[in-house]
Parts: sequence; C-alpha cells; structure tokens
Amino acid sequence: MDKTKDLPVDMEKISKAHRPLNLLMLSWEYPPHVVGGLSRHVYGLSVHLAELGHEVHVVSLQRDDLLPYEIINGVHVHRVKPLNEQDEDFLSWIGGLNLAMAYKVEKLTDEYHFSLIHAHDWLVGTAAIALKKSLSIPLLATIHATEHGRNNGIHNKMQEFIHRKEQQLITEADQVIVCSEYMVDEVTSIFDTVAEKLAIIPNGVDLLPKRESAVELPQNLHNKKYIFSMGRIVKEKGFETVMEAAEIAKDLKLEYSFVIAGKGPMLETYRKLIKERQLDDMIAFIGFISEQQRNALIQNCEMVVVPSLYEPFGIVALESMALGKPTIVSKTGGLKGIVKHLQTGMLMAPGDAKSLLEQILFLSENPEKAADMAIQGQQVMKSLYSWKRVAMETSRMIEDTLLTKLIDIKER
Repeated sequence: MDKTKDLPVDMEKISKAHRPLNLLMLSWEYPPHVVGGLSRHVYGLSVHLAELGHEVHVVSLQRDDLLPYEIINGVHVHRVKPLNEQDEDFLSWIGGLNLAMAYKVEKLTDEYHFSLIHAHDWLVGTAAIALKKSLSIPLLATIHATEHGRNNGIHNKMQEFIHRKEQQLITEADQVIVCSEYMVDEVTSIFDTVAEKLAIIPNGVDLLPKRESAVELPQNLHNKKYIFSMGRIVKEKGFETVMEAAEIAKDLKLEYSFVIAGKGPMLETYRKLIKERQLDDMIAFIGFISEQQRNALIQNCEMVVVPSLYEPFGIVALESMALGKPTIVSKTGGLKGIVKHLQTGMLMAPGDAKSLLEQILFLSENPEKAADMAIQGQQVMKSLYSWKRVAMETSRMIEDTLLTKLIDIKER
C-alpha cells in the first residue's frame, strides 16, 4: 500500500524537509587527482554545498598515492579502484570503475541514506543509473561537454559508444544541468531531449585576491613579458593557434613570449613542433602546474589567452578575470557568453592566429582600456560566478528535483 497516497501536499514543508541533505556525487576525477576542469568543478561545488550545511559524499577514482577515504574541507571523499585496474582498453577500464563505484555506494548505504545522486558526465553514468534504480532516489546529471562537440561530430566506434552513453545518462536523469546557453543548444540539437529538462548553472571560480609568491619560469623566458594560456593539451583547446601566432610574431619581430600550462595527449607533439619551427625562444609548454603556480603565472603575465575551438564554458577565462587580468577568448561556445568584447575582455576568431595577434596588439597599445576591461571583468566574475552563488543555485535545483519526485509519487 502507498502510504503517501492520502497525505496532503504542503509545498513549503516538503521543501524545508530537504535541508540539510545527504548528497552523493560520482566523478571519475577529484583533487588531487586532476585530469581536466571537471575535477576542479566537482571540488568547488562539493565544498561549497558542504558549507551550506549539506552532507556531501564524493565517490571517485583511487590512485595508489591517495587514501581510500578522507574528509577534505568538509566533503567525504571515497575512492575506489576499477575492478579491472590493469585493463589497457579505456572503455573496459571505465566499465570496471563504474562497477566498483556502484559496489562502494551499496556498501555506504549500510551507514548513510542518500537523498540524491549527482553524476558528472558519461564516465560515471552506468553506475549512476544503476544506483538510481537500486536506491530509488532521483538522479541529477551535469553534462560538462559532449563527444560530438569535442570532435565536431561522431566519426568512429568509440565516439559512437560515448555518444550513446551520454544519451542514456540524459534520458535516465530526472534533471540535467549544463553550464551555458550554448550547451542547451548543443544538447538539444544532438540528443533526444527537450530544453525544459535542462537547467543552466554556470561553473564557478574562487575569488583570488591575494598575490602569490614568485614562480620559476622556463630559463628562456626569464626577464620577458609573457602571455599566458592554460588547459588540457588537446586539439580542441586551440593551442596550435597560439603557436601559429608566435610564428607570425617572430617573423614580424614582435617581442611576445607565450607560456602554456597543462598536460594532455598532445603535449609532446606540440613541444616537438616548437623545436621544429625554431620557436623555443617564443613559446613554452610547461606541463602540469599547481593551483598556486597557476595564480602566480596569471598575476605576473601581461594578459591571458583562451584560444579554444570548442569550449562549453571556459573556467580559465573566469580565473583570469578573477585575478584582474586582460583576457582574450575565442568567440565560441560558452566563452562568448562570459566575455563582452571591449567591455570585459576581447574576442578573437576561433583558430585565427591573425585575429589573436590583433587583440594582443590592441591590449598592448591601449593599456588604460585594457586595465578598465580587466576591472569590469573582475566585477562581473564576482557578481555572477562565485562558487557560493553556484552552490546555492545547485542546492535549489536539488530541492526542486526532490520536490518534483515527491509530487510524482503523490500523483500516482
């Protein structure tokens, strides 16, 4: 018998009854295990949800140098190893990670009662969907990017597999979060879903007012003014555009140096290209850097460039704006929603090195305007993209999702 059937529905009481909540997050990366921007997003969101009073549990990947369980800034972090940890096939390895995650959560339910599952991208979708059914709790999914968008289409069997997994997660989720209007358009155009199922909650960034200590730069960049970029070293981040711009700048005898931070599958390829093109004195790929190094490199640079070809949001742009630096971004994806040209930053044509150089020259030749844009950008970032605000919006979304679920049960 359904005992909820004859209960009166008091919206206000139901809403208040869901504070605080026990929230379960699934993410394949979580600091200090960092692959890309997803790790920092889940960390920022989980910590600030915990600060709002929720009990937050994150289940993520365990590396050998990390503890299987610890509490980090109020967040319960549980780490698991894939059942087939040594499997070299990535998709099989991910399958083993999902099995391990689902098994871990089932064990955790002996001690905790979770209110909702929050899954971050397709990589944890299989576990999230299985747990939604076994625990009979709502599933919230955040789609950070799509395989179709990253590759400008679906071109092989692996991409097709990932695309199907993304569709499955979107279909099974009770609510889907995306980070920008651009992502609403992308998701509704390539998946079988409706815009009404999607909610826009932007990425956040911590306010970074203090100055960091000096960071050791590559030897060939000592005493040089430099332009900074950062991101996962993959084709869609557009770093080849920066290399091309550096080549043009060298031919024109313009004194610009470029520093690009991050790791990824294209790192050694790009380093080799720099040597072949004799650009060692113009550009440096410095690899992975810490948060403190990132802050210092931004604070000490002339400007920041985010040259992405595909970018659902663009958190590096926010970090640059937070630190009050003139910022140039590609006019693509979510980036063009963050930066207003000649107001909070500069827009360049994606993949166009000449366009990039035009924006660099404008900022160099108009320092007062550059400083004014940096101030305006910092103010926008503080008002719209603080993690506290993002966490509050997400908390309200979670409460709405739970409320909708209760009403659905009532109406059955």
